[in-house]
Amino acid sequence: MYKVFVNEKKLTLSKYPEEIDKKLRFEGFATLEIAVDLLQNTSCPELNVYGENLEEIWEDFTHMFRVIEAAGGVVRNKNGEILFIHRIGRWDLPKGKIEKGESLEQAALREIEEETGLKELILEEFINNTFHLYTERNGEKILKTTYWFRMNYVGNETPTPQTEEGITAVSWKNKDEIMNEVFPKTFNNIKLILNDYWEQI
Repeated sequence: MYKVFVNEKKLTLSKYPEEIDKKLRFEGFATLEIAVDLLQNTSCPELNVYGENLEEIWEDFTHMFRVIEAAGGVVRNKNGEILFIHRIGRWDLPKGKIEKGESLEQAALREIEEETGLKELILEEFINNTFHLYTERNGEKILKTTYWFRMNYVGNETPTPQTEEGITAVSWKNKDEIMNEVFPKTFNNIKLILNDYWEQI
């Protein structure tokens, strides 16, 4: 199963129909175009496209967009708090585009170091990846895939925001703060990956 966020609305691609109101059986490329159009241009809150050959559906879907790959991390400190960045009025996890020649792990570590100033990071396990669609200023449609890793921070430095990237704050949050402060002001992908993270630990 694949979950892709389109304007913060969930598009689920699955083998079997999901228990939601709006479902479309996959009947080729046009089904996916209709699904994306409904999520982008109507009040439809979520949608499921299903069909027996899930990999074929996913392959067709990815061919509709330019795919950009990014990597990031859920970083925990010695107190069990998680590291967040604040940018454009939203809480987010540190992440960024993978550069040519980098592994996913190298990209995740580099981006966290650049965005938060923290260096003493220990990379643990891959958590999952998330997907979302957005449109560039030139009208080009992008499918962004982000690979997330579990990490520990073992140092004592105070994190510092990468202001040239529009980051206004970096903050450690405990679970109560995440539920009460972060979740109301973050992206659905971030909620998804944090829930995956908590399930793993």
